[in-house]
Amino acid sequence: MTFSNKNLYIRIIILIIALIVAIYCFMIKLPVPFRKVDTELHGLFYFSAAAFINILFLIRTIKDHILVLSLLFLFSALVEFAQEYSNTFYTKRIHGNFDPIDLKFNLLGLVSFSIFWFLFYISLKSQNKN
Repeated sequence: MTFSNKNLYIRIIILIIALIVAIYCFMIKLPVPFRKVDTELHGLFYFSAAAFINILFLIRTIKDHILVLSLLFLFSALVEFAQEYSNTFYTKRIHGNFDPIDLKFNLLGLVSFSIFWFLFYISLKSQNKN
């Protein structure tokens, strides 16, 4: 979908603010009650992030959807590496270690959203044929 320049800039600003908040939240330790469900929260976050970006930018093509998912998974890997690096960079431990299980649940959240998105995509295409 095409946007006016002003509309696109507003959407990009919203996305940048959301990314800054996400990076900050991923770099601090979770409160104690949430530490037992850390992996599930990863899946839920990436499911929600995929939905947010797909809706924000009105993603309607498979190519654009795959691009969004790829960038989100790359972002998730970079966050995991940043968490590991932060433990050697700061004198105080601010987060846990790199965890491959978190990456697995990040991908699970993205794939779960993709199932819903593809069902929407198929129904949209079938409606356009009628």
